[in-house]
Amino acid sequence: MRTYIVAKVCYQTTLVLYDSMLTDVTTPERMDLVSSQGYAWGYIGSCIPFLAALMLYFLGTKNIIPINIAIMLDFIIVALWWFGVSLPLLKGYQQNHYVETDANAISESFKRLGRTLTHLFKEEKKVFWFLLAFFFYIDGVYTIIDEAVAIGTSLGLDQMGLLVVLLLTQVVAFAFATLFGKLSQKYSSLTLISVCIGGYFVVAIYALFMKALWQFGVMAFIVGMFQGAIQALSRSYYAQIIPANASGEYFGLYDICGKGAAFMGTTLVGITVSITKSVNVAVATLGILFVLGFIFLRKSSSLNS
Repeated sequence: MRTYIVAKVCYQTTLVLYDSMLTDVTTPERMDLVSSQGYAWGYIGSCIPFLAALMLYFLGTKNIIPINIAIMLDFIIVALWWFGVSLPLLKGYQQNHYVETDANAISESFKRLGRTLTHLFKEEKKVFWFLLAFFFYIDGVYTIIDEAVAIGTSLGLDQMGLLVVLLLTQVVAFAFATLFGKLSQKYSSLTLISVCIGGYFVVAIYALFMKALWQFGVMAFIVGMFQGAIQALSRSYYAQIIPANASGEYFGLYDICGKGAAFMGTTLVGITVSITKSVNVAVATLGILFVLGFIFLRKSSSLNS
């Protein structure tokens, strides 16, 4: 458990740094496209260690190799994958936007964060309302992804079947993240994000009528259509409306809103399941989060920075 907690904290920390790199690796005009390509290739690239791990797990379940050995090899493969894909980043990345700090970097960072929060509430209204919108709709996105396993299990899909569906969702996410990246050259980020929110709202309502495994497959496909796009376009739009030289602290707030909101959707689902005894109804209630996210997103778009 301790190892898991440390790994989880380190992983979430890397996401803050990774997202903030967007302002360094491209121009504002190409952020939507680059961000979408990043998510797209991340999804399709993850299929490689996923497939390897899936094959080893399958061999373990069939007693061809010991299951504990299969699981250990899975972790080794993933570790080697992370190490390998980090090498080009370490070699080629150059940070252009940053703030100089003195020896008291940690205390200065907290002070800057405090100033950023004050500035956000008083002057950066556009950023504030977007973060509020993001807080709601991205929590709905993550909760639907998490609850997909519970829905699939309730419909009779076994663990191997769930893994295969998850793999196919990754492939769909690659294709549509790429598509939305190209569409971003013609349509605004806000328009495309709104389309994605609408797509997830449809998914939430669709869950009410889902009873068969083929319907679960349809839901997984629709989720894949918008999963990578809404994450990529949210990141690139946010990068365009924040000060580039303060991207680190601003993306810290961004990831807090993204990961810190996770309790809301799961709590809503848990309460609804306890009352209705239905996972389908519980997922449908997540539509509330998408409605609120859409409302606050339109509020953000109506303001100037």
